[in-house]
Parts: sequence; structure tokens; C-alpha cells
Amino acid sequence: MQRICKAISFIIVFSLLLSPCEAAGDSEHDLLLKRASELKQQYKETEALALYEEIISAAPDNFEALCSASLLHNRMGERYADDSRKLNHFNQAKSYALRAYEIDSLDANANYAMALSLVSLAMMSGPKQRLAVTNQVKHYLDAALRRNATHADAWHLLGRWYFKMANLNFAEVAAAKMLFGGIREKVTNQDAISAIEAAITQNPNNLQYYYDLACIFQEMKDKAACASTLQRALSLNQTLQTKEELELSRRCKIMLDSQQR
Repeated sequence: MQRICKAISFIIVFSLLLSPCEAAGDSEHDLLLKRASELKQQYKETEALALYEEIISAAPDNFEALCSASLLHNRMGERYADDSRKLNHFNQAKSYALRAYEIDSLDANANYAMALSLVSLAMMSGPKQRLAVTNQVKHYLDAALRRNATHADAWHLLGRWYFKMANLNFAEVAAAKMLFGGIREKVTNQDAISAIEAAITQNPNNLQYYYDLACIFQEMKDKAACASTLQRALSLNQTLQTKEELELSRRCKIMLDSQQR
């Protein structure tokens, strides 16, 4: 009996030494995931990321936490002007995305997280490195949309990919041909428009989608379509919550003014 009491005491003491996440079972992890999701929806992204990473520390294969943490690191990295801080976030985003992808390589969110992290890191690299990941990005986006054709962010990123591929300059085309045998897929601005319109269909309240679509029309010198897209964006009945949304709204208004002159 004394040995049993000692064993029970050891178990109780040991459990007190664990972090809340380490001591948690699946149900507690679910509660933490729910709380992290609520924080993200309230735009408290730093707090949400801390919770996701706490879950990952205790449960390294928690798929939802890995995907969500990857996306938040990408979003936060975009906000820094300092390259080293951006790169730290983007590298961590890719690390989490890769772990999620290794768990389920068919999942739409894992494939989207891989594509986004590659795009983010490519923007920190030279032209050769950016070209090198173009086909990889398309592979992951195609996989994401095969699994979930309503994935708005995947459609949006695909639209941006199409636009970039449709507007490579002469040097980029020559480099792609020399280094990688050329770009595998011939695309046009219309492909980009269709993809971003698909994103808007799935999520009609995302200002970024409208702004990027308007930029494509502006590049095509289609003033009517550009102005119409910006008017759609500015007519959204929503409260702007973040600095990014406020900045996008400001840019939409400036662009609309320029198109209506």
C-alpha cells in the first residue's frame, strides 16, 4: 500500500510539472484549437500563434495547428520591413507547412500552406530562385484545388501565379528556358482573372482579391473593368478591422480616382 501511495504521489507531482498543453488530452487540445481560432478571428494573431505553437510543442503531429501556424507566420512575415525578421517567419512557415504536408499530402490546407510558404520565400530570393519554384507552387495549388475546389485563398494565389507567368519579361523567359527548359504551362491574363474571380465567388468579402483583380485590369489598360472591380470592393458592407484592410481600402480609392479621370 505504501508503494502504491508513493507511485500515485509521483504521478501527481510529475503531472504538475507538465505545461498545460503537455498535460492535456485530445479534448483539451481541441479546446485550445478552438480558443486559438477565436483569437485569430478577433485579429489577435500573435496570441493565436502562441497557442498553436504551444499545441505543436506538446503534440508535434497536430495537423490543424501546423497548418494554422504556418499561415500565421507567413502573414506576420509580410508585415516586417526587416529582411531577417521576414525570413525567420517565412522559414518557420515552411517548416510547419512541410510537417503538415508529410502528415497528409492530399489535404487542401497543407498544399496551400506549402505553396504560400514557397511564394513568400521566393520573394526574398533572386530571380533564378524565384523561377525555380514556379512549377512547385503550381503543383501544390493544383493539388489543393483538386481536394477542395472552394478554397478561396488557393484560387487567389493561383490567380497571382497566372498573372506572373503571363507577364514574364524577356530576361525571365530566357532564363527559364536556359535553366529549366522553359515554363511548362502557357497562360494568359484571362487565366489570372478567372482564378481570382473564382476566389471572390468563394469569399466575396476579401478586399485583397478585388484589389489584385483591379491591378490586373489596370495592367491590361481596361479602365472600365478596373473601375467596376474597385467599386465592388468599396461597396462591401463590412467594418475594416486591420491596418492591412485600411491600407487596401485607401489604395482602392486612389486607384478608382485615377481610373475615373
